Amino acid sequence: MTTTKKKRRKKSVKKLKYSNKNLNFIHVATLAGIILILLVIILAVRGCGGISHRTPEGLVEGCIKAAVAGKDKKMQECYGTDKISDEAKTEISSTVKYFQAHGAKDVNIDSCDAISESKNYTYVYIRYNLVLQNDQEYPCISTYLVKVQDKKYYLYSPAEISDEISQQAAADYQKFMTTKTYTDYTKAYEVFLKKNPGYEDKIASKLNG
Repeated sequence: MTTTKKKRRKKSVKKLKYSNKNLNFIHVATLAGIILILLVIILAVRGCGGISHRTPEGLVEGCIKAAVAGKDKKMQECYGTDKISDEAKTEISSTVKYFQAHGAKDVNIDSCDAISESKNYTYVYIRYNLVLQNDQEYPCISTYLVKVQDKKYYLYSPAEISDEISQQAAADYQKFMTTKTYTDYTKAYEVFLKKNPGYEDKIASKLNG
């Protein structure tokens, strides 16, 4: 009887050791998973607010987000040159000032895509809503001409836009105005103005003041 009990105890001890190894492996795997998730979060936070030059749409979205946040230096990165022109600086400051006049605290991107493409440029629209201090959303649409340089995308500065490109972009925009994206924007814009009469005059006075 005594011998049998000892053998049983030895077997149970072996099982316990094997079980502990399994638990240790699970703990290590869980810890590794948590560390990986934390690293992903840290990298995402670091990358937040940056300008992407991988696609025309990514560039434009980054530019709008930087403008709403009032980050004019980030917006300068969109042009891809160390020294940007005075016209580009004026364009940047005007855009930032416009969003500040609205008191925008955030922006919600609705859609962003190419209106037209050629070998020299991509004409991109972005539809977005400015989140105001009272949490209402002001509908907007902006367009940008994007060029490719060294396999990266940058905005055209005003001085780089030729008459030919400008005329073609105007014709393409006329077609864009017939799309559902644009008509949905105009409906949302009209609804906002009905809820907020005199809003545009208020913004104009801030910009002109």
